[in-house]
Amino acid sequence: MNRAIALTLMLVWPAGIQAESWVLDNEASHLNFVTVKAGDLAEAHRFRTLSGEVSVDGAAEISIDLASVDTLIPIRDERMREHLFQTIRFPEAIVSLQFDSEQVASIAEGSGETVQLDGELSMMNHRVAVSTDALVVRLTATRVLVVSRTPVVVHAASLRLVDGIEKLRELASLPSISKAVTVSFALTFVKQ
Repeated sequence: MNRAIALTLMLVWPAGIQAESWVLDNEASHLNFVTVKAGDLAEAHRFRTLSGEVSVDGAAEISIDLASVDTLIPIRDERMREHLFQTIRFPEAIVSLQFDSEQVASIAEGSGETVQLDGELSMMNHRVAVSTDALVVRLTATRVLVVSRTPVVVHAASLRLVDGIEKLRELASLPSISKAVTVSFALTFVKQ
């Protein structure tokens, strides 16, 4: 379920990366995922706390605070933290990637370009490869926006989350909760 979240965090960096690092602006960033329960009842959720940086050598690392899950229902948030994400033992998910900064170095201020993002999601002692297309927009000389072009589908089995989802289903007395979620993101980075 969380692989999507992390996948949504994969990004690319603009010109100037060779000289400066870029830091994620949590207030201007969003990571959302959609779950489906009881056959066809879809609900949108998010993680409130994200952090990350792209270093001078083009290595990007994004951290998702799993305890910041926000479903708009406090008891469900609590159950997801305890039974699905196990945040006491595993407080965060990390997306790591290395990119070719030259690919996006030519993006002019106010313009954007679609880029392929490839990386790895680490969560609860499991690692999975992740890949998606994103639109990288140079907002200003010091701000970049990275937006998912299409939702990313994440399968719970790939991160060993099926048992946690089943526990949530039992606690909520639901006939089903989908073992796949879609994730979307809009991440803003600021040059340091």
